[in-house]
Amino acid sequence: MKIIVLISLLLAPVSIPAIAQQPAEPQFKLVEFHMALFKRGPQWSGEETKVREIHDQQFGYFKSLVESGKAVIGGPLRDHGEIVGLYVLRSKTADEARALAHADPAVKSGHFSVEMHPWWSEEVMKKAILPMKKFETAYLAFLTRGPKWTPERTPETEETQKAHLANINKLAQSGKLVVAGPFGDNGQLRGIFVFKVESLDEAKELAATDPAVKAGRLALDVHAWLVPEGILP
Repeated sequence: MKIIVLISLLLAPVSIPAIAQQPAEPQFKLVEFHMALFKRGPQWSGEETKVREIHDQQFGYFKSLVESGKAVIGGPLRDHGEIVGLYVLRSKTADEARALAHADPAVKSGHFSVEMHPWWSEEVMKKAILPMKKFETAYLAFLTRGPKWTPERTPETEETQKAHLANINKLAQSGKLVVAGPFGDNGQLRGIFVFKVESLDEAKELAATDPAVKAGRLALDVHAWLVPEGILP
């Protein structure tokens, strides 16, 4: 599946634009999105009434972004980790995406802070069913540089890469890995997997089968993710 090509970039130390400029005709088309990761901000409050008020304001803003086509998907992570939620934005520039994220009422109030990353994927997600009234739980795995990460290419890393791709093919063919793609800023975050499975434990088990994870080249951070129904393939 085409997911294989996308995830092969997770382990590569080269930039996405350099790959995109290769002269060979591609059999896939990568699109640059912008991912806004929300974290607890300086004015964070866990008080129930305040949280509900901020949630309602943020959801109203998110709906407006989806309806205008500026947001593709988004939603809260259903745990209490460092990242509390995210948007995937469709913008012409990083500055435009950053402005959209900073205009979020939860960010403007200081309840959340926001961290921006370029993110690449194919156009696999569907248009949201409007009005957004139904939601589903998917499982999102952040792939990060692991304890044995190295930018060098060696026979050993190449073998890990081949095994990594074969495993991704298996997960994609099973229909359980539905969205994936690399971050474009060559930082600690390498990319994401999105699984449609029955439980967090199943998602963790599937993600942990990756040979690059087993080798320590990549590490995992897996979360339950609440998203509007019908967008994920």
